[in-house]
Amino acid sequence: MAKAIHTMIRVLDEARSVAFYETAFGLAVSDRFVFDGFTLVYLCNAENDFEVELTVNHGRTEPYARGEGYGHLAFAVDDLDAERARLAAAGLAPEPIKEFFRDGTLMARFFFLTDPDGYRIEMLQRHGRYR
Repeated sequence: MAKAIHTMIRVLDEARSVAFYETAFGLAVSDRFVFDGFTLVYLCNAENDFEVELTVNHGRTEPYARGEGYGHLAFAVDDLDAERARLAAAGLAPEPIKEFFRDGTLMARFFFLTDPDGYRIEMLQRHGRYR
């Protein structure tokens, strides 16, 4: 059986992105590898071993075009309201909380925020299938 181990995004400023993911999600650098032309930075937390891989292409100065295919990365939390308040206090500008219903039953409570490179990230209340 295959196991999901990481997702990768390209970022312009390593320090800015590492600080964002640490503040927003408690992710810390687990590994960092410098190659000719690029650096790979792996971030994770104690919650699980799934990682966010930041790829920093050396010398890149222009923002990446995310295209229309990218959707979002998602994190689940125990207390969505408290997490949104914490992120707002940290100046990370979370969007309002929304609720999504299916057949009259709450399927999800969530909000989005955007990282320094424009990637959208969904924060979900742990509930139902979102654990």
